[in-house]
Amino acid sequence: MDWKLELVNIPVSDVDRAKEFYADKVGFHVDHDHRVNDQIRFVQLTPPGSACSIAFGTGLGSDAAPGSVKGMQMVVSDIQAARAELAGRGVEVSEVQEFPWGHFVFFNDPDGNGWAVQYIPNRG
Repeated sequence: MDWKLELVNIPVSDVDRAKEFYADKVGFHVDHDHRVNDQIRFVQLTPPGSACSIAFGTGLGSDAAPGSVKGMQMVVSDIQAARAELAGRGVEVSEVQEFPWGHFVFFNDPDGNGWAVQYIPNRG
C-alpha cells in the first residue's frame, strides 16, 4: 500500500497576502480558492512538479499560530536556478549553503513560516 502525503496546512494571518506570496513570489499554482461562507475559506496551492500541496484559509479549525511552521522543504535539481528564480520574484532568500548531505537556500513567508529548498548531489 502506498501512503502519500498530499496536503500540509500552513497557518497564516492574512489569507490574501499569503496567497499572493505563494502564487506570485514563490511560483506555486493556485488549485483552489473557495469560500464556503463568510466564516470559511479554503485556499490550496501546489509547487510546480509536486504531488504535495499546501493549504490555508479561515475557519478551517487549526489552532496553530501563524508563522509556527518551520522546516518545510522542497527539493530541486538546480539550487542556483531555484535561488535566482526566488530572488527574481522578490523573495528574500538566503545565499546557497553547502552541507555534506545537500545544498540549501532558505526563506520565510510573510508570517515567518520557514522553508528550505534543497539540492541533493549524486541523487540517483
